[in-house]
Amino acid sequence: MRRRASPGANNDKPSAYDKALGLLARREHSARELKSKLVQRGLDADESAKALAQLKEKNYQSDARFGEMLVRSRLEGGYGERWIVAELRTHGITEAKARELIESAEPDWPELIRRQLWRRYGGKGAKDFAERNKRAAFLLRRGFDAATVQSITRTEGFDESSGESD
Repeated sequence: MRRRASPGANNDKPSAYDKALGLLARREHSARELKSKLVQRGLDADESAKALAQLKEKNYQSDARFGEMLVRSRLEGGYGERWIVAELRTHGITEAKARELIESAEPDWPELIRRQLWRRYGGKGAKDFAERNKRAAFLLRRGFDAATVQSITRTEGFDESSGESD
């Protein structure tokens, strides 16, 4: 027995708007990221652009809100300004806007650096200059600025007990 397909029965494929809305329901996305995901899923570029425009108009998608979320997340994760700005730029957010978002979060950079050192090395001070330089390099790779890193690692001091065996 054959069944006749009803008109529009081939509309099982979700629209770009529905797909984008589903992605936004899970977490914030930048417009660039959302567009890329829609294209990867084989959705029409024009339809995707229209869907993104509608989502922005309804304030379901906001690069500013996405940026605020990413800044908070990266600050909690122990990343510095350079790292966060670079990541935001990959999402289509300008450097000026990225710096504005970071500034509005009011991070305490020295405290964030100390917390990152504590997470990585515990309460122990560096054994020697080589260890201090290793710690500074770690912080620089995480995107903290050199002047603040140098200031914190120089005042950290050396651990006198680190040469003893346990």
